[in-house]
Amino acid sequence: MSRSEGLVGEHEVYCCGARTLVKDGEVKVLTEPRISYCPLHEALYGTKTIDRNSVKRSVEMKIRDAGFCCEQRVFDDGLVVSYGSSEIISVCMKKGLLDCAVTVCDGAGTVIASDPGLVQAIGARLTGIVRTSPIGRTIAHVKAKGAAVLDEHSARINQAEGVARAAELGYRSVAVTVASFNSVWIEEIRRIEKKSTIQAAIFSVCNTCADEADVGKILTGADIVCASASRLIREKVGPKALMQLGLTIPVFALTRLGKELLLSYLIEFNESIVSFRTRQLPYCTERKGPMLRE
Repeated sequence: MSRSEGLVGEHEVYCCGARTLVKDGEVKVLTEPRISYCPLHEALYGTKTIDRNSVKRSVEMKIRDAGFCCEQRVFDDGLVVSYGSSEIISVCMKKGLLDCAVTVCDGAGTVIASDPGLVQAIGARLTGIVRTSPIGRTIAHVKAKGAAVLDEHSARINQAEGVARAAELGYRSVAVTVASFNSVWIEEIRRIEKKSTIQAAIFSVCNTCADEADVGKILTGADIVCASASRLIREKVGPKALMQLGLTIPVFALTRLGKELLLSYLIEFNESIVSFRTRQLPYCTERKGPMLRE
């Protein structure tokens, strides 16, 4: 049986800014993609021009090659992108700076994991998950790796509740990923942090469709922000950053904690790096990075 034949349940995701539904063994692109070109998407999927068809093909490739939303989900913890959130979090966990991560997994929903390899394996090729359905084998796998699933029966996604669960489980230094379409959770996570003994490192991810309200919440509460393809993130968040990683899809540190995590990640990064002081961020170059649809 091919992996695509193992598709179960109903899953809604964002891919290239397009809302996409995986249901009844099929992929349906529900909205126009916000991006017309992305260098990372081209590198991973060979797509030069992004439209509904290319979004559909890329999600189908995730299903075929990685078992995305399937019973045969592949958990490979190899490095995929240089400055991805799962890569940064997993390395910082290995170094002891973080003791768990609250992330989202297709087929499981919100997951609280203390195994850095599992964190990377979940997030390596993940796209922004709006909602997902429980998949027995996926839930069994993450639990076998010592992780907790917020709601095994519904695969519910709620990152604020995930942080609260992490505190109940005794974790103290918690990374948590929050997509822009759930930015309201950032404020709730900070409230939970104040009431408990945890320190939360908030990673703002999947920001291509972030609006002004999302950006306001990100600026007041996030530690690390992936720019994705968002012009707003570059224009509003970039100038407030203490540090930037990368040019194509910048990652910004907004706090001292965020900066410490990024610098700790770079210590383990095995490629050459250039570092210099600047009086103004973001640091950008012409025609480098994703292109938004006009």
